[in-house]
Amino acid sequence: MKISLSISVILFILFCNLFSQTQKIDTSFTVFSAYQKAVKDFPFIKIVKPILPENVNAIRNLSYVKYGERELKLDIFYHANNKNYKPAVILIHGGGWHSGNKSHQVPLAMELAKNGFVSATIEYRFSQEAIFPAAIIDVKNSIKWLKKNSEKFKIDTNKIAVLGFSAGGQIASLVGFTPDYNEFEDENFSKISSKVHAIINVDGLLDFLHSESKEFDEVPNMEKPRSAHLWFGVSQIENPEIWKKGSPINYITEKSCPILFINSSIPFYHAGRDDAIFMLKSYKIYFEQHTIENTPHPFWLFHPWFDETKEIIINFLNKLFVNKNE
Repeated sequence: MKISLSISVILFILFCNLFSQTQKIDTSFTVFSAYQKAVKDFPFIKIVKPILPENVNAIRNLSYVKYGERELKLDIFYHANNKNYKPAVILIHGGGWHSGNKSHQVPLAMELAKNGFVSATIEYRFSQEAIFPAAIIDVKNSIKWLKKNSEKFKIDTNKIAVLGFSAGGQIASLVGFTPDYNEFEDENFSKISSKVHAIINVDGLLDFLHSESKEFDEVPNMEKPRSAHLWFGVSQIENPEIWKKGSPINYITEKSCPILFINSSIPFYHAGRDDAIFMLKSYKIYFEQHTIENTPHPFWLFHPWFDETKEIIINFLNKLFVNKNE
């Protein structure tokens, strides 16, 4: 009887722990939910499926960093015939800093690997688990992990790009514009630099406090806070400085790396982009900006826009990392 009771208690504790962990999972943004919303206005769209190309190797769910018992994982893809060291691309999914999944970017990661890049889709901590700057620290640790494992996967550590979508685009830009920035680093991989050499921002904002940003309210709704409010842990009224700190535009300098912007024509998804471009021009930093007209926000997840998005990205990366060496 005592043994049976003990087992019941143990099982109850395990169940509670599992339940508390699953409570952290927010599935409000999935590829299918995005499809259901977009197909109403674009009935011709089709979801891009992850079909592994021939000669591309895939290794799933590799742990790249641990915080206590919490492991963050990535999927890595690379061409089976890689003999020389190749540029690497880290793909950061969107989801309002509180939802999404690394699987969303697997189709593009596979295509990048097919075209000679080492690509990795990564997990990062959401706002309900750890507020800003936790996700930034996570992505920087994924960069360092790739550099640490560069021999194994034949990665050219002088040719690394961060590629983000929506909230991931904001994260990628902030990561890319803050190499080795102390407040966004932790003790993991302390001797390895978080510097990258290119940023690709797909419909991600640059300035949280910009008038076009849908994350900005003159008077925040405290009963239904914006996603950024949850990510920062405070409204911009309570602490505007932390909202500035999370805005990539505030870190652009003459030493910033090149950046590619790919956008829908919906202004609030690229708030601050035009101001950022003005600064990039003044510093003579290479950039490209492409707008894919008449598209929903998560256009990169669907045909017919996936191939166009992919080609723009590959051309940009080849221009920076491949063609200039030929």
